[in-house]
Amino acid sequence: MKKSKKLIFFGNERLATAVSTDIPVLKTLIENGYEITTVVSNYTPGRSRNSRELEIAEVTGTHNIPLLLPEKLTEIKDQLQALGAEAAVLVAYGRIVPTDIIDIFPHGIINIHPSLLPKYRGPTPIEQAILDGVSKTGVSLMKLAAKMDAGPVFAQKTMGLSGKETKQDLADKLLQLGSELLIENLPAILDGSLTPKDQDNAHATYSQLLKRQDGLVNWSLSADKIERQIRAFTGFPKSQAKILGHDVILTKARVAKDKNDGDLVIKCRGSWLEIQELTAPSGRTIAGKDFLHGYKK
Repeated sequence: MKKSKKLIFFGNERLATAVSTDIPVLKTLIENGYEITTVVSNYTPGRSRNSRELEIAEVTGTHNIPLLLPEKLTEIKDQLQALGAEAAVLVAYGRIVPTDIIDIFPHGIINIHPSLLPKYRGPTPIEQAILDGVSKTGVSLMKLAAKMDAGPVFAQKTMGLSGKETKQDLADKLLQLGSELLIENLPAILDGSLTPKDQDNAHATYSQLLKRQDGLVNWSLSADKIERQIRAFTGFPKSQAKILGHDVILTKARVAKDKNDGDLVIKCRGSWLEIQELTAPSGRTIAGKDFLHGYKK
C-alpha cells in the first residue's frame, strides 16, 4: 500500500480516567496507509503501584514506530520539526500542547474530542455525559488551539445513549466513532478542501477533573443520580459507600420501585436504589444479595 502523507500521533487513546483501550485510532491510521513517523505520549511509569503500562507501546513496538515520552514537549521540538510531518493527530494526550508545537505542522494538530463541542469541554466529557443522563453524545474532530478544547471543528458524529452505558462502554464506542470520523475526513483536511468552523463559545459547557472524594456516595441524592454516578465513576474515583457498617464499592445498581423491589435496596431522596453488585471488603465483586448473606451486622 502506498504511504500517505507523514503524520505524528500524540496521546495514549485513554479517553477517560481508568479505562483500557485497544488503540483503534492509531491502528486504523496505520491500516489506511498513513505513515506514522513518531508517537508522543504522556506517561511516567512507576509513580504508583496502580500505574499501568501503555497499551499504545505494544502497537508502536509491533510496527517499529518510535515512542517518545517527554516531560515537556519543548524538549523534543527540534526532533518533531525535523520529521517533516504534514499534520499530527491527537487523542487523549492529557497535557496542554503549546502554540510553538502546534505551529510545526502545516495542517495543524487534529484532535478527536469525545463530545459534541462546544458541550463538555475539559478533561471528563465521557463521565459528565453519563452523570447528566443525556440521551445523546458524540465526537468532534477539532483543530487544536492553545485554549482548551476551543479550536474550530472539522466534523462531528452523534450517537444515541441507552442510559445503561458504563464509562468503559462509552469510551470504547466513542473511540471507535472518532476513528471512523477521522478516516472519513483526514484526506480533505490534508488537501485543504475541508476547513474547520469556529465553535459558538456562548454555548460552551465544561467538565471538571475528578477527585477521589467525588466518589463518596451521598444517599441524600436521588436514586437515578446515584445510579448514574456508579456507571460514570467505574475504575476511578469509584462509588464508595458504607453499607451495614462495611466499606464497599458500588459497581452496578438500578432504580427500584420500593424497598421490597430487590434484595439489597437502599432509601435515597424520594426513591429507592437496588445495589445489584458491589466490591466487598474482601476485594471480591459479589451480588448484592450475597453481600447481605455474608456481611450482616
